[in-house]
Amino acid sequence: MLDKSIREQIIELIHQQVVPAVGCTEPMAVALCTARATEDLCKRPEHIQVLLSGNMLKNAMGVGIPGTGMIGLPIAVALGAIVGKSQYQLEVIKDLTPETLEEGKQFIKDPKHIDIKLKENISEKLYIEVTCTAGEDSATAIIAGSHTNFVYEERNGKVLLDKRKCLGKEKEQQALNLNMKTVWEFATTTPLDEIRFMLSARDYNIHAAEESKKGNYGHCLGKTIERPLSHGIFGDSIFSHIISETALACDARMGGAMIPVMSNSGSGNQGICATNPVAVFAKENENTEEELIRALTLSHLTAIYIKQSLGTLSALCGCVVASTGASCGIVYLMGGDYSRVCAAIQNMVANLTGMICDGAKPSCSIKICSGVSSALLSALLSMQHHQVTSAEGIVDDDVDKSIHNLTSIGKEAMNPTDDMVLDIMTHKNNC
Repeated sequence: MLDKSIREQIIELIHQQVVPAVGCTEPMAVALCTARATEDLCKRPEHIQVLLSGNMLKNAMGVGIPGTGMIGLPIAVALGAIVGKSQYQLEVIKDLTPETLEEGKQFIKDPKHIDIKLKENISEKLYIEVTCTAGEDSATAIIAGSHTNFVYEERNGKVLLDKRKCLGKEKEQQALNLNMKTVWEFATTTPLDEIRFMLSARDYNIHAAEESKKGNYGHCLGKTIERPLSHGIFGDSIFSHIISETALACDARMGGAMIPVMSNSGSGNQGICATNPVAVFAKENENTEEELIRALTLSHLTAIYIKQSLGTLSALCGCVVASTGASCGIVYLMGGDYSRVCAAIQNMVANLTGMICDGAKPSCSIKICSGVSSALLSALLSMQHHQVTSAEGIVDDDVDKSIHNLTSIGKEAMNPTDDMVLDIMTHKNNC
């Protein structure tokens, strides 16, 4: 068993990275920043200027905003100012009512009220700067590094908070030096009462899937897989149930349902993908509650570990990361040991590396289904003692090196791809 101090650090890390969120985390983070700037202004703003890093802009352009039936940033910004409360963090607009939604719609009718632009010459992948003005008064708030991390606030030239110079140092200080062996040991040996809270991820994200069945969200992928016509293709199986329950939750979230999900590393879709495949498999495989808790912990902590070196936002689709975690969790539920978990990771790295992120949107559920399908296949192969070897592609004998190879491609080599994706997205006729 790991030393108690290490366990406590890991538990704190999980609590930081596995949190509830309503709606896509990128537009909700922009709404959160707007809410804080409005609070600092102490009055309803007349004009709101928003400056975003490229990755933030990419991920917030085409996704549904909860409870609005609308997509994109303008309505998220307006509601952040009108109804947002920064104390709610990524559930910032959960007090939305039909009346305040109408106020938001009226506010964005005049294009002069909100100005959204790309922040030039910014190295931070996650950067949000919001300036609210009313009359002679103005207030600015900046989030950087993570979705809820305020690094700067000022009102009428008076600085209220400034942690910008410490941003890089904070990341270094907060980084817990994980490796896959530590992740495995924590998930499988930590006293159960210390990680029982992981069941809340199951409760949130399976509930989101069930609520999704009551509406028609996004491309309705989850409901399509459930229909009798699809049973002839997918069958009525554990596989089809896992794919459906995962896609359902993603459909609702990307479609703008006012349904909270448990996120992972700043992404609701990653939280869904790390949770629902594991939870559904455990239920249908009749695993014990302890096995479910440990599998969820393994899945989520694996995703957190991979994201540590990949970064909060990147050119690599987050479903690759979360599906790898889910594959590990499923291997554990199948009775696999550490070597089988490592084999599943090697199989995942060999398959999904290079899947691009082209922003948050309803079709994310299709990518998630691809990731979850690969997770199940990789798990099954590993349990049959089949794994991709170091003679093949970017896979290394050392599982941690394989993970680093994956994240290096996503974080560094795919940067030009990221720039091209953003350029394409911002120059389409409908943009």
